[in-house]
Amino acid sequence: MYSGRTTLSKFLIEQLREHPEGADLGALLVDVAAAVKAIAAMTAKGALGGFLGAVEQRNSQGETQKKLDVLANEAVIQSCEWGGLVAGMASEELEAPYEIPAEFRRGRFLLVFDPLDGSSNTDVNVSVGTIFSVLRHADAQAPTLDAFLQQGSRQVAAGYAIYGPATMLVLTVGRGTHGFTLDREVGNFILTHPDLAIPEETSEFAINTSNERWWEPPVARYVNECKAGKSGERGRDFNMRWIASMVAEVHRILMRGGIFMYPRDRKDPAKPGRLRLMYEANPVGMLIEQAGGRASTGRGRILDVPPAELHQRVPVILGSRCEVERIERYHAEFDAGTDRPFVSPLFNERSLFRPEALAVNAGLNG
Repeated sequence: MYSGRTTLSKFLIEQLREHPEGADLGALLVDVAAAVKAIAAMTAKGALGGFLGAVEQRNSQGETQKKLDVLANEAVIQSCEWGGLVAGMASEELEAPYEIPAEFRRGRFLLVFDPLDGSSNTDVNVSVGTIFSVLRHADAQAPTLDAFLQQGSRQVAAGYAIYGPATMLVLTVGRGTHGFTLDREVGNFILTHPDLAIPEETSEFAINTSNERWWEPPVARYVNECKAGKSGERGRDFNMRWIASMVAEVHRILMRGGIFMYPRDRKDPAKPGRLRLMYEANPVGMLIEQAGGRASTGRGRILDVPPAELHQRVPVILGSRCEVERIERYHAEFDAGTDRPFVSPLFNERSLFRPEALAVNAGLNG
């Protein structure tokens, strides 16, 4: 289907040829790609461009904003507001949806985005990214807040950009997940990773272990089994990764498999999760599913979660299908009261450290 150096524009023409809104959807995604190029240029310059550091303000979530958070947000808005393709936009950096200026024509799509995921990493030169989701809007009128609150299963398109050694744009329009690499010499995104597929099995997991004391038992059970390696129930060794950039974690999973977990924990009972449903979990969930993986809260499919507010948070567990299903099973067993606690291999039947042996040794040494 694709030959030679297939550009993003050519790819979208082919993918959306039969789509009733294909021309407009393709044009919107090209506008998003233009914003990605601008953000890539800023992240590449870093301190040379004066883009690093924080600003004296907080975003809608009460988080300190980095300079690049603000600049990336402006880049997406400026690239997409004028083309007559969107009726409105919503961003992590804005408390309420962004209204398209009156002088611009409105379209029939809504764009929801995180302009710079993992921005805390910019000062240490670690990969960051942009995440976006495209939803339909019923008409070309200014949307209400409720118009944005659509389940992830209703997304028209989704994607992310990763700003690393190479800038890549990974997206889906509901026909697989595909990766494009920015050719800086000509300024085009070139299809380099068509039809990405996540292996069903994996021996690699990503989780922030600093929150371990707050994890729910199903998550602790799974991670402990992985850490037990060959001597434990799983019978093989696992590698652990943590970058503190969701885009970077997900990109690695799409490239070679794995599982990413930012689960619900007991640290702050008011927050059912840490990641935002509308502009993080939903678009990434769509990409993962289109690549053959699974995206879950631990207790159900992410794309089926009904949104109640724009900045709603949810637990996120995604990646290789078999591993996600295992964690879902652990949650179901825990909720039903039929789970069993993890037993360290140090206390297995052959170990000198099993409880009975410890008691005997204590008697011998008494």
